[in-house]
Amino acid sequence: MVLDERQLAGLAHALIGQGHSVTRAEELLIASSEAPSPKVIEPIRKAIAAGDDPLGELFCTLRSPKERRDSGATYTPHAIVASMLAWAEDQEDVPSRVVDPGCGSGRFLIAAARAFPKARLIGVETDPLALLLLRANAAVCGISNRLSVEARDYRELKLRKIKGATLFIGNPPYVRHHQISERWKRWFAETAAQHGFRASKLAGLHIHFFLKTRSIGRPGDFGAFITSAEWIDVNYGSVLREMLADGLGGASLHVISPNAQPFSDAMTTGAITCFKLGGRTDDLAIRAVEGLDELDNLKGGQAVPWTSLEKAGRWSHFVREGPVPRVGEIELGELFRVHRGQVTGANSIWIAGARAHRLPSRFLLPTVTRARELIAAAPSLDRDDALRRVIDLPVDLNDLSAKERRAVDEFLAWARAHDVPSGFVARHRRAWWSVGLRQPAPILCTYMARRPPAFVRNRCNARHINIAHGLYPREPMDDERLDQLLAFLTGNVSTTSGRTYAGGLTKFEPREVERLHIPSPDRLAELAGL
Repeated sequence: MVLDERQLAGLAHALIGQGHSVTRAEELLIASSEAPSPKVIEPIRKAIAAGDDPLGELFCTLRSPKERRDSGATYTPHAIVASMLAWAEDQEDVPSRVVDPGCGSGRFLIAAARAFPKARLIGVETDPLALLLLRANAAVCGISNRLSVEARDYRELKLRKIKGATLFIGNPPYVRHHQISERWKRWFAETAAQHGFRASKLAGLHIHFFLKTRSIGRPGDFGAFITSAEWIDVNYGSVLREMLADGLGGASLHVISPNAQPFSDAMTTGAITCFKLGGRTDDLAIRAVEGLDELDNLKGGQAVPWTSLEKAGRWSHFVREGPVPRVGEIELGELFRVHRGQVTGANSIWIAGARAHRLPSRFLLPTVTRARELIAAAPSLDRDDALRRVIDLPVDLNDLSAKERRAVDEFLAWARAHDVPSGFVARHRRAWWSVGLRQPAPILCTYMARRPPAFVRNRCNARHINIAHGLYPREPMDDERLDQLLAFLTGNVSTTSGRTYAGGLTKFEPREVERLHIPSPDRLAELAGL
């Protein structure tokens, strides 16, 4: 029985056998490993030979999803691996080389070795324990002589020219932008610019891997990557959408229903993107898949012309049906600006507690701090007595009276003792102590739930933090018109207008709320009279 990573490293080493070179980092793992019992080795060897990945499963058991999150190590279910390899086998060209940019224990490479018995295999991985598992799987399957291991970041990989096509296939690590160093963000921006694309620093690591593939791939190469699906709609995903239209050669897109939760240990969506470098057909095949059993060999889907895709700001409405604009409708953004509530940077400090009792009451503002407060109040938030107070001090403290200043200085000394000024949000404010809450919005709405947003009239003029959005009229609007709009939004906005994540969680960003279709003001009045 394998109980820890030392035993897992020892098991992998025993399966690899002698005569195989490893990296220095792997040597250190082996040196500190614990040799397994023969009773443990043989069942594992048989399971690998039968096509399973017991080593990868042990790895995911020993390292929790939280521990693997920083490196984006989410191992791919066999059903997804099989569907992607089946698609690759259906292509006209047989690859001479297969590259997995974040290979882990080698699920894609082992499957590719069976599908393409003459192809060279390249596995790219930074985790030395995962590399040992890859080598062990390759040794048991008898493909070590075809495998090259690159113990480096995929963005550093160099590929030599070969005769024949390269298949790029795998599950690029899902790492969010705030965990990516400035060095690699610069690399992303500069590399994108070299190819004529504009890149956002908010892009996750999986988008970096697509760009690297676009950079080192050659016309005739092809591939399939499984990633989260959020790039289909978000602004930072525009660079990938442009790449698929220009050079990366988008062939098909298969979006797995969030309710299927494709990765059992990660709350993320799934989209399989198939591409053929150097060219593209007139259409991109787009398909919604309700469950992994429907993936098959990634065929079928609605043929969407690239001319339509290139004009679209988001692609989700090509994947699933949404509300169709009707005559007499406008976008909400024509009448309202939508703003997310302010980020405090430290709720435990700025949401008033016992330490705030001496602060001037004018700096303790009634504020919606939980989405459930809006859901419970809908359709109208009439009183603020049950709301918590948020401390919102002015940037300039010199106008305070001596008594007020003493109370504020005492509170700020306590905040300093909790290291609040060094926080990211505090460091980027005009004054670290000034939260800067927005003015009250006449309509508030929740934006993340397994249900449509709750739209609420803010009759008590409460403020809101970043758990809600505020709808601010571009021109003055009377209460009657606001109530008419609220009634329409409450009865007509569904989850299909938002961005859906794993498990059916739906998120509405401010721009997505602004894109909601509503009747024109005159039409609103007519509907209210019916």
